[in-house]
Amino acid sequence: MKAFADLYAALDATTKTNEKIAAMSQYFRSAPSEDIAWAVHFLIGRRPKRLIPTRDLVEWAIQEAEMPDWMFGECYQAVGDLAETIALLLPAANASSQKPLRYWVEERLLPMRDWDDRARRNSMIEAWREMSERQRFAWNKLITGEFRVGVSQNLVVRALAEASGVEANVLAHRLMGDWQPTAGFAAQILAQETADADVSRPYPFCLAYPLEGEVEELGDVRAWQIEWKWDGIRSQLIRRAWRTFLWSRGEELMTDRFPELAAAGALLPEGTVLDGEVLPWKDGAPLPFTQMQRRIGRKELGTKILAEVPVVLVAFDLLEHGGRDVREQPLDWRRAELERILGALGEESHLVASPIVGGASWEDLKRTRGQARERGVEGFMLKRRGSIYRVGRRRGDWWKWKINPYSVDAVLIYAQPGNGRRASLFTDYTFGVWDGGELVPFAKAYSGLTDEEIRQVDAFVRNNTIEKFGPVRRVKPELVFELAFEAIQRSSRHRSGIAVRFPRMARWRTDKTAEQADSLETIRALLPREP
Repeated sequence: MKAFADLYAALDATTKTNEKIAAMSQYFRSAPSEDIAWAVHFLIGRRPKRLIPTRDLVEWAIQEAEMPDWMFGECYQAVGDLAETIALLLPAANASSQKPLRYWVEERLLPMRDWDDRARRNSMIEAWREMSERQRFAWNKLITGEFRVGVSQNLVVRALAEASGVEANVLAHRLMGDWQPTAGFAAQILAQETADADVSRPYPFCLAYPLEGEVEELGDVRAWQIEWKWDGIRSQLIRRAWRTFLWSRGEELMTDRFPELAAAGALLPEGTVLDGEVLPWKDGAPLPFTQMQRRIGRKELGTKILAEVPVVLVAFDLLEHGGRDVREQPLDWRRAELERILGALGEESHLVASPIVGGASWEDLKRTRGQARERGVEGFMLKRRGSIYRVGRRRGDWWKWKINPYSVDAVLIYAQPGNGRRASLFTDYTFGVWDGGELVPFAKAYSGLTDEEIRQVDAFVRNNTIEKFGPVRRVKPELVFELAFEAIQRSSRHRSGIAVRFPRMARWRTDKTAEQADSLETIRALLPREP
């Protein structure tokens, strides 16, 4: 546990990529296999569900620290992180635990799900007394289910490659899918050669960068394959060992949630893996993503919802063909084989080839791109002909040329502190728009401002607070911001009657007064026409 806690502290203390990779690589070289497996499990974002309610942890920490409730609350407000607050306030431990990470996870953390409250409390108090402050911090993060330390799966893979000598692409593939953090698995992923027995394992996804600069800078339009950018669930459909698997980009196995795609996968040739987007689809066109959310939110899928919201996989790439990894084949070859495979299934299949969009020039494509919202898509994907299928996000071969987002001018009406390093600053904002002379809450946003702008808004909030509701501050309605968002829909759960996707602050409108902000009526005009 000591080495893992030291690693966590090292990663938490830097924002430099090379320093993070070096710290992880050093850990992977020296830690036992069973600890490596659990460390990788946590570092790439897999973590146990919260096992102990927050109120219980706080109560036990207050009792162990022998301090009044109000003092703990003040400390928490100052620190902004529950795990760190508890680690700092507990009495100093007599020693630092020398037990391995595997012990703490497998014998102390995971068994808690079967214990009663008294056993959990005793175990937590005993653990805190055995650990140093640094170890408590990492342990508390695991217990609360909030273990995040600013490393991506790609960085973990690079560190593993540096420590083991195994190619990063091979490691990335081995870490995909459903695996258990055991010593045997750690030895398998770090081995120079290994037999992959997991027939369900997907490939790492190839991701696109947002287009930078003018599209004409990409050169001859004929060098690019143009497709619509779909608004669905990025997925891989796998047919191996006469079984079908559907994986999301977030590595969630979704086969049972989309029975029509499971049935369609059974029609694919053995040893086939398709990359594409799962979309709600009817009459040859996508339905709004809100229809997909109707299906996602249900535990059981009845015949009614399956009929109302049918889905397809709009496939745009072929990753495995006849049981052979074909990612190194050029895009033109992969596309031709994809069309041949899907063409043999017939028109009634729930597998659809993503249409290629034609255009003699970039100007032609700009005009076609203007139809994106009417078609229910987000713009274009630009893929270099002849490119291979890469791992992760790489510049040069795949670009996403999205349509401009929606935008409105809204007034800051509420603010509350952020989390972690932003816990001492007001960084989480609620914005309102006008409705009959009243500002109605419209959207929340947390990103888009520079550090200097955040400090200025924070100072405004502190000097212009009208009311307090716990950590929330209602402020004078004076600051106007342009909010950008990707989609808009009606919503009975919001006071404004409208919900938006991915709102963020595009800019601070210092040139506008609150009275010049947009109205709810203006925003309603942005709603797509309903059939």
